Amino acid sequence: MKHLIAAAALALFAPQPSSAAEAPSPEIRMFEIGQTVLKMGLADGVSPDDAGEAMRSKAAELNMKLVGYQNVGEEVRNRGIDAPRLEIFQFCDPEDAVKMVQFNTIYAAYMPCRIALVEDSDGKIWLEMLNLDMIISAYLLPPELQAIAISVNGTMLDIITAGATGEF
Repeated sequence: MKHLIAAAALALFAPQPSSAAEAPSPEIRMFEIGQTVLKMGLADGVSPDDAGEAMRSKAAELNMKLVGYQNVGEEVRNRGIDAPRLEIFQFCDPEDAVKMVQFNTIYAAYMPCRIALVEDSDGKIWLEMLNLDMIISAYLLPPELQAIAISVNGTMLDIITAGATGEF
């Protein structure tokens, strides 16, 4: 229903051609944003710090480099603004990244792989990442790159699971 309302609003407010010579509006596709994200809650007894440490450790064990980290919530709180816990962990296998981008530069937009540690409005901590299954199944890749994509997906699932369970 939300999709229909949004599409109707877009159609209603989209610029209308003033003459037959003007091109029609581009095609609009709506997606359920929740399907693009994998979200895991922390197991009982696992603290946010435990989750971060477990993800770092599992990534190192699996040769997935931690290439970036931002503690966004802390940065905002340091500015005197109330903010929930929000940390972004960025992981990458540089060799695999280069192979994917050499095939098609569009894959650079999905790099590095990210896991967000997020506190919701009820104080519950979640780990969230892009649903890589969706991307893998959406595009036809050569066998070597399909294998890389599936491997990276498995590695990211191992990392997020380690964080959620606190086990590494």
